[in-house]
Amino acid sequence: MSKVPRGTNELSSPWIQAGRLAFIALYVVTVLAAVAWAISNVRQIDPQDRALVMHFGALQRVQNAGLLLAWPQPFEQVVLLPAADRVLERRVEGLLRSEAALEGDRVASLATPLNDALAGSGYLLTGDAGVVQLDVRVFYKVSDPFAYVLQGEHVLPALDRLVTRSALALTAARDLDTILVARPELMGPDNQAAERRERLRGDLLQSINQRLAQLSASGQGIGLEVTRVDVQSSLPQPAVSAFNAVLTASQQADKAVANARTEAEKLTQNANQQADHSLQVAHAQASERLALARAQTATVQSLAQAQRDGTDPQMLLRIYRERLPKILGQAGSLTTVNPKDDSRLIIQGAEQ
Repeated sequence: MSKVPRGTNELSSPWIQAGRLAFIALYVVTVLAAVAWAISNVRQIDPQDRALVMHFGALQRVQNAGLLLAWPQPFEQVVLLPAADRVLERRVEGLLRSEAALEGDRVASLATPLNDALAGSGYLLTGDAGVVQLDVRVFYKVSDPFAYVLQGEHVLPALDRLVTRSALALTAARDLDTILVARPELMGPDNQAAERRERLRGDLLQSINQRLAQLSASGQGIGLEVTRVDVQSSLPQPAVSAFNAVLTASQQADKAVANARTEAEKLTQNANQQADHSLQVAHAQASERLALARAQTATVQSLAQAQRDGTDPQMLLRIYRERLPKILGQAGSLTTVNPKDDSRLIIQGAEQ
């Protein structure tokens, strides 16, 4: 019977074989992990993104869409950012009414009004002491990738504060009717309020970009550029009912004034018609009386004309003789006195 060498038994031991397999597996895993770590920053950048590569925290380059080759961490860090032409949307929640204030509006009453902190939430004061609500949405692009990455999580809160500050300044410099049509009864056809309302978005956009430029000039830029601003203005809900009531009353007053003017016009027309009728009747009656007077005085006028012309010298005597008996016939008695004679002659009147 042959003997097996001792060394051979130790090499063929199960524990040794297990250790060898474990070492091989660990070696393979280590190699794979090393390869994965070595190519961890090798990736494909999508068209809507771009990559900022920082070498030990310092800005090295900006990689647009395509294949990115970079050293693994901690040698180089890769931060994905939106592409230069990609526009992002942000709704400014700070200008909206808070949830606590909305809940307070639902349960508040005259007996338990809201406190001052909640009562003014989401309301902006205008230049004419009015109150308005603004729902602002900003559309922005990342213009400075390094500043954007450097500010990190402070970018969006800073943008909200800039938009809120600009909105406060603009509403304080405008009256209510140049922000929204609150009182259409006061708007004239030649008023420029409509044009100023259209300029509100442009002025707000310009103000936000100016403040962003001021931050960049002071070395505190957030790397954003606002391209568009959408503003939806509205009145507070308690004021809507009041404005509707005022508008309804104004419309009713205008209707009453229009009806009164119509009735006044009708009365004026009727009065003018009656006046014209009365004037026509008066002219007709006057013409009739004038014609009657002329007919009655025609004889007298003809006699007076004949006397002036001297065509009938005995006219007066003849008329005297013709008219005197009729006149004397109307008297019961008549006494005549000759002023040149002292005697008196009494003639008895004719019997009737």
